[in-house]
Amino acid sequence: VQLQASGGGLVQAGDSLRLSCAASGRTFSRNSVGWFRQAPGKEREFVAAKFRSGYNIVYADSVKDRFTMSTDNAKNTVHLQMNGLKPDDTAVYYCAMSSTVIFSERTNPRSYQHWGQGTQVTVSS
Repeated sequence: VQLQASGGGLVQAGDSLRLSCAASGRTFSRNSVGWFRQAPGKEREFVAAKFRSGYNIVYADSVKDRFTMSTDNAKNTVHLQMNGLKPDDTAVYYCAMSSTVIFSERTNPRSYQHWGQGTQVTVSS
């Protein structure tokens, strides 16, 4: 399984970015998928996740109402639309996939076996 994340960049506070994560070797629709981020000196934290097809997407409180996760099954790609970006959103963003995560652990990065390489998002004030 390979995950390729893209779309990061340097933006100003209030701007928007759209991250993408393309998968090969396994389909998102049959697996759980999540977005996580890691800022310098901090642990990797949950951003958004979907527990398999048919389940609602959950968001971290810090990004709720600003970020939207979506899946394009035809292209086997997951997107993270980020609006109203803040300097605190600065981090390396990772997409991840798991076929074995249980529902209650879908926001735990340790539950995911497959990771993309990460894409840097920097938000200036």
